Amino acid sequence: MISEPERMTPNPGSPTAGPAISLARKLRTIDYFTLAFGTMVGTGWLVVMDDWLRRGGPLGAVIGFVVGGAVLLPIGYVYGRLVMAMPDAGSEIAYTARVFPSPLSFATGWIMILAYLPVCPWEAVAVGKIASYIFPALNSMELYRLAGKPVYLPHVVIGLVLTFTITALNFRGIRVTASFHNWMTYGLLALTLVFVSRGLARGSLQNFAPLFSRTGWVSVLLVLQVVPFFMTGFESVGKCAEEASPEFRSRGFFRAILLALVVGVIFYAAVISAVACVHPWQALTRERFATAVAFERAFPSRWTVDVILAAALASLVKIFNGNFIAATRLLFALGRRGLVSARFGEVHAINRTPGAAVVCLGLASAAAVFLGESILVPISEVGSMASAVGWTAACAAYCAMEASLWQRAIAIAGMVVGALLVLMKVSPFVPGHFDRYEYLALGLWCLAGLLLRRRERTASRT
Repeated sequence: MISEPERMTPNPGSPTAGPAISLARKLRTIDYFTLAFGTMVGTGWLVVMDDWLRRGGPLGAVIGFVVGGAVLLPIGYVYGRLVMAMPDAGSEIAYTARVFPSPLSFATGWIMILAYLPVCPWEAVAVGKIASYIFPALNSMELYRLAGKPVYLPHVVIGLVLTFTITALNFRGIRVTASFHNWMTYGLLALTLVFVSRGLARGSLQNFAPLFSRTGWVSVLLVLQVVPFFMTGFESVGKCAEEASPEFRSRGFFRAILLALVVGVIFYAAVISAVACVHPWQALTRERFATAVAFERAFPSRWTVDVILAAALASLVKIFNGNFIAATRLLFALGRRGLVSARFGEVHAINRTPGAAVVCLGLASAAAVFLGESILVPISEVGSMASAVGWTAACAAYCAMEASLWQRAIAIAGMVVGALLVLMKVSPFVPGHFDRYEYLALGLWCLAGLLLRRRERTASRT
């Protein structure tokens, strides 16, 4: 078992154990909850609600998210324990490095970046879609088409503005970034309470029929496959563990993770139920922004739709910010450990942020904005698998560290869940498995990691 003194000792490679300049220590318990929840819940409930209903129907979608959240509880428990024991920005990198060889540690960290980083252009593209729903004139000045979907100049400009704003905030400092993130999260929760309450109060359960889009288990399975992508975020707490304020108690990490998981499941289940309650769901499976369309058709007044769009914009900004924070900390940790260029492991002398990592991933997110809407659903698929790989590796590391049979049993349960989620995406006999585009994206990402790692190893020998 991990001893209590070891829990409070900085890990090798952390700023407190090496360089004089460390990341700023400014975060509180509420910041960690809003980071976890805010990184988890984005705009999927608006942008791809049609996909969720098409996959599972209303009850299939609700069950898929409830079951998905429940089976993630052992993983959340393991992460809570690991963050308390090893408050390291590398998170999965640090956990696996404790018990496994360096190549596996690098591979885990690199694949986990894939779970976070693509969410940033995902949201940057989504903001253009939401803006065009409010102002249809923005669907003009088509630049080109990718996968049959148009890329409009106004959408690109709006996405780039959001990307550079988030990058600038993160470069400036963690306290201003966390405060901004908190307000966006509070705004989302308040606005969601308004429109969900209205929908459940004025809707009809008759609109739920039929309850599933296919047979029961297939409907739930198809939704369950994308749940990891939309529930990824609770483990982001570990990426900012080094930035806790001096007064922070480590138990707060554990509480923030589990609370974020529970609130996240309640949020998704409530929104899906409200949408299916106010309008027959089958008519929504071919609609852009099915959530807004359902309320627009159900209520004569426009204000409820305005509330939904405001909630979506707040959610979009905060999930972009949360995933950007997590991705930059992972790249920073890889650089600090010498697994990629050491420049990424540098801390800005004044702002005390991982400046090089922030700028690099900001530019990468900006470049991906030019891919347009064609990236939305494929990113959900690849991101789900990447998250599950990281969760499995973290649980395996915890299992190897712990001597207690009970703790190891929980870790094994987490490993089984993570492995099954991976198999669901790569097994050709499972409905909704990867197609060639998702395999291509995953292969290119792995190749980029291998080239980056080889370059750094070659440079270190010279």
